[in-house]
Amino acid sequence: MSKKIFSGVQPSGNLHLGNYLGAIKNFVNLQNEKNNQCVYCVVDLHAITVKQDPKELKNNIRETVATFIASGIDPKKSIIFNQSKVPAHAEGAWILSCVARMGWLNRMTQFKEKAGKDREQASIGLYAYPVLMAADILLYDATHVPVGNDQKQHLELCRDIAQKFNNDFEVDNFLQVPEPLIQKEFSRIMSLKDGSKKMSKSDLSDFSRINLTDNK
Repeated sequence: MSKKIFSGVQPSGNLHLGNYLGAIKNFVNLQNEKNNQCVYCVVDLHAITVKQDPKELKNNIRETVATFIASGIDPKKSIIFNQSKVPAHAEGAWILSCVARMGWLNRMTQFKEKAGKDREQASIGLYAYPVLMAADILLYDATHVPVGNDQKQHLELCRDIAQKFNNDFEVDNFLQVPEPLIQKEFSRIMSLKDGSKKMSKSDLSDFSRINLTDNK
């Protein structure tokens, strides 16, 4: 069966071994499966939920695309693009935010983890992040989305939004309700400094990870 696959990677720099084994390697495998249509997005609008240096963000976007291609994602087989270059992502997020419910977003555990104890100081963008993610996916009629454990809840929200939109406006399947694509073999790479935590791009120390751009 033909699958239309969508996934995105934040251009926050410091792409590491965990990103490759946990996501990018799988992107290449999905691209090479017969009949798959793959759309891979550099989600820079998601990146600005926290403060960014514009010049550094621009460089990180290029580095992310270069990593995709160096890892085997073929622009002739897959679509690779920059999220902010397509205004429909932001426009769609606003429309879907009028369908999504506060109670749904309040249950998002990743916001609670990222905002920490001082939630009053967190940006609205960080809170509404899952709605933009839903817009990313639904905009391209994706049938399947590769997800790890930390993104399952966001995909469930995306499915809820799509179903509610279709029901509210009485348009069957106007928005494609995507299915999760769970990797059969999933590599969870842990931090080199703290073995109880996953290797992270956001860790301040480069000694916590093996960056894909490391020379040695």
